[in-house]
Amino acid sequence: MPRLSVRGGRRRLDSRRRGPWGQETAVCPPTTRAIVSCRVTALLVVVCLAALVAAVDAPGGERMWVGFHDDPSFRWEGDRDVTLNRARGANATMVRAVVTWASVAPTRPADATDPFDPAYQLNDVDELVRDTQKRGMEVLLTIWGTPKWANGEKTPNVLPTRMADMTDFAEALASRYSGRYPGYPFVRFWSVWNESNLQLFLTPQFDSRGRMIGPKLYAKLYAASYKGIKAGNPRALVGLGETSSHGLDKRVPGHSDTIRPGTFARLVAQANPKLKFDAYAHHPYPTPLNLKPTQRVLWPNVSLASLPRFEQSLDAWFRRKNVPIWITEYGYETRPGEPAGVTEAQQASYLRQVMTTLQRDPRVAMFVWFIWQDSKSSLWQSGMLALDGRTKPALSAYAKSARPLDARNPLLRVRVGAQSAGVRIIVREFCTTDPPGTAIGASYRIRQGARSVSNGEPRLGLAGDCSVRVLLRFPALRRGARYVATLDFNDIHGTTVRRTATLVGG
Repeated sequence: MPRLSVRGGRRRLDSRRRGPWGQETAVCPPTTRAIVSCRVTALLVVVCLAALVAAVDAPGGERMWVGFHDDPSFRWEGDRDVTLNRARGANATMVRAVVTWASVAPTRPADATDPFDPAYQLNDVDELVRDTQKRGMEVLLTIWGTPKWANGEKTPNVLPTRMADMTDFAEALASRYSGRYPGYPFVRFWSVWNESNLQLFLTPQFDSRGRMIGPKLYAKLYAASYKGIKAGNPRALVGLGETSSHGLDKRVPGHSDTIRPGTFARLVAQANPKLKFDAYAHHPYPTPLNLKPTQRVLWPNVSLASLPRFEQSLDAWFRRKNVPIWITEYGYETRPGEPAGVTEAQQASYLRQVMTTLQRDPRVAMFVWFIWQDSKSSLWQSGMLALDGRTKPALSAYAKSARPLDARNPLLRVRVGAQSAGVRIIVREFCTTDPPGTAIGASYRIRQGARSVSNGEPRLGLAGDCSVRVLLRFPALRRGARYVATLDFNDIHGTTVRRTATLVGG
């Protein structure tokens, strides 16, 4: 490869307990697991037209973003750097984190849209985003929790009095992580609120007459957040929902108010059928939480086995096709930490079943396991590591299952007969030291089986979202034929990155 020489630069739903967590251009919504660009630079447009580049998209089911959610382990514990290394070593490609607005902005900012207003306390988020980027990993930031100054001195699960305050905060946060500011990396994935169909996180769910109003409130909250996120970072991908797997759809004395996720999503769509979102985020935990992944539940509760029906319903309710799904929480607690949990062997077995099932679902673009490690500060004992740090069998199962799903290595459908394809590859590691526009050296070799069919040495520019766009050239693809491109990248600092892209004719 030629060296580059350039200058410059869960919580749980039950009454018992829960664990703590207390130059921009728009891109297409992710209709597939591989993130394939829907825009190209003017130069590449000319090249592509001349070469008659085929339209490229990804066949579903074989790539997804895979990671963990455990804010204490990844953000606050003293060994968090080692923990991130271990998560990456288990083939995780992302981390989910909750950004609690009430904690980030305990006092009203002087300029709420300023990403660096002194009122914002984001050091731990800054560190997490930087440290994941060094490891080539993505971050999903979930915004939750209203400050008292924004909702009349009420609890964080009460909406802001002025939705403009929500928009302003979302804009500031997304701007801070838009890639425009040195030292503050680009964040690709966002979602709004957590388990929004539960009173625990969003209240009220019902009015005084028992009518469901939570979905309408959430639709307003989400729309305000989406507006701010996209204003701060047009490249951001934003997930709707973050719903819990089950609810009651009615008020029950002695129980916290809940709405079933299918009911909730349907009523959100009724409240605002034009709501914009890039994916629907859901937590399809089994109920009770020690049942098999194949467990079926009473619709419109939505467990893993309910996903196909839920996906079709989302299309109908929102009048869209192929709504992408993000599984942003899932896990199994183990005994003896949770007496009603599963054995550690069952946890590993169930994890393999879950990831195999999701791999067969072309809509699921993300899978996040909750949590990384059991902890005295968390009553949720679903970690890959036990309380004493011992590794559970699930960690090995996770690493093995996650390896072939790496969404940084796209799987793309190419028109039969095509002889070239434009492919966008995410190379976050370069953004640690290189600003947008930095020249990136590259070489690629394309093989069909053991036979080499093509190679090239393009010179590329680093985009603001930490990606590069590569034009691959190859002999005409036949239907069903498969090419595998190995791509090697380097920068002036000596950083090297390797990715693969699989091209399927069809």
